[in-house]
Amino acid sequence: MITNPLLDAMGVAKNYGAVAALRNASLSVLPGEVHALMGANGAGKSTLVKILTGAIRSDAGHVLIRGEARDVRSPAAARRAGLLPVYQEPALIPDLDVLSNLRLTGTPVEPFRAWVRELGIPNLDIRETARHIPLAVLRVLDLARALAVEPDVLLLDEMTAALPANLAEKVLEVVRRQGDSGRSVIFISHRFVEISALCDRATVLRDGVTVGVVDIEPGVEEKIVEMMLGARIEKTSVAAARMANETPAAKDSHPRLAVRNLQLGTKLHDVSFDLANGEVAGVVALEGQGQDELFAALAGSIRPAGGTIAVDGAPIKFSHPSDAIRAGIAYVPGDRTEALAMQRSVRENIALPFSAAPRKWGPIRVRRERMVVSSAIARLQIDTRAQGEVQRLSGGNQQKVTIARWIAADARTILCFDPTRGIDVGTKQEIYKLLRELAGLGKSVLFYTSELEEVQRVCDRVIVIFGGRVVDTFPVELADEPALMRAAYGLPRGAREDVGILADIRPASDTETAP
Repeated sequence: MITNPLLDAMGVAKNYGAVAALRNASLSVLPGEVHALMGANGAGKSTLVKILTGAIRSDAGHVLIRGEARDVRSPAAARRAGLLPVYQEPALIPDLDVLSNLRLTGTPVEPFRAWVRELGIPNLDIRETARHIPLAVLRVLDLARALAVEPDVLLLDEMTAALPANLAEKVLEVVRRQGDSGRSVIFISHRFVEISALCDRATVLRDGVTVGVVDIEPGVEEKIVEMMLGARIEKTSVAAARMANETPAAKDSHPRLAVRNLQLGTKLHDVSFDLANGEVAGVVALEGQGQDELFAALAGSIRPAGGTIAVDGAPIKFSHPSDAIRAGIAYVPGDRTEALAMQRSVRENIALPFSAAPRKWGPIRVRRERMVVSSAIARLQIDTRAQGEVQRLSGGNQQKVTIARWIAADARTILCFDPTRGIDVGTKQEIYKLLRELAGLGKSVLFYTSELEEVQRVCDRVIVIFGGRVVDTFPVELADEPALMRAAYGLPRGAREDVGILADIRPASDTETAP
């Protein structure tokens, strides 16, 4: 019997200036189906969900709901059409209590209470202010609020990422029952175990384009990984991809940075690794797996709840980013605007560490400052024609200024968080070469990238984080994209992940005997 789609999105496109977030995305969801939406970082999953739920407008394409064309211009319009999302970040207003948040969205209170209990929170006080409620509980409340209005299509973006095991199990059981009741769920997850246990089919996006739809069956993980990577699965050799003529610095007997059992709420769990002098260690993780919090903790921006950080063998605690900077640790963010004084000059931005510390206030050693800054500008080949204001530089040159600052300050450890994001290929190559040169001089680099092909160009070793834990470590010789993608999705090397205790969430097949 042919079943007409409940939701049918076709040819959806979205551009942000010259950047195409979606080029030709399609998604067809059947009634009663739990449908996975999958793709690597930057494939366009979240953009498509936001378009379907009216958070942003598409530039092309159209959406049918129950066969009828719908122009979803706002979240309210999507709600009226039966489409309701639960995003990665809680949507409750922090300064209002739960009841007031429910009233804002017209959510019926008693169905909400019933779903909250069903999802494993039996004693919720709806007069509690949202900001005083733990993150994991807020996520469950968001889901209960959506379920209370009985949407035709529920869109869940990494719903279980921040949940402890007991709440995650409850959520997955409820999602499965939604499908059994004839309602549909679009399910985004980086966990193949959840996809295998819950979903009927998966749509795979790559570079803003729908590349295929597959049935969820044993062994499909490998096919999905291949679809996500496309032609990139055939990579050149590591030797060809890495920068030539490297001369690695000799490693000391103790690591430059030693991280042990680092913990932070539900975001980080017993994270441990070493970073040697003269090493570029890569960090690979899918969105929301704890990499942001790890770099923030190492940069002194947040305090971990447990664990230790040692620099050159000496334990150290950071109360502020300035503590990390004094320990020789510098942070280079992917968003240049976080690090730069955009209306100041190139020279002033690079020279900032020379005057930032109060203990160094006094007469500025202008000649030395100019010499160091000029050396850094020349070394990174920064285009200074527009140096009156950094904001007038290209994105690539802005990122060079950020790195040049810490070269001038002689930082010994550089934390690079997606430093080549949004810059041109030529500048990327310059940054790759620079990081290798810094390693050759004995500097240490921790390098997170959302582009897996960068790993072999830059890194000596790769740390993979999944669910806030270090799940695998690869020498660069073994760190091809398929291996990294499998590890980033929580799949063990050379074997398909066992769905374990989640297996009983899937309904029994016709050939099985019901208990």
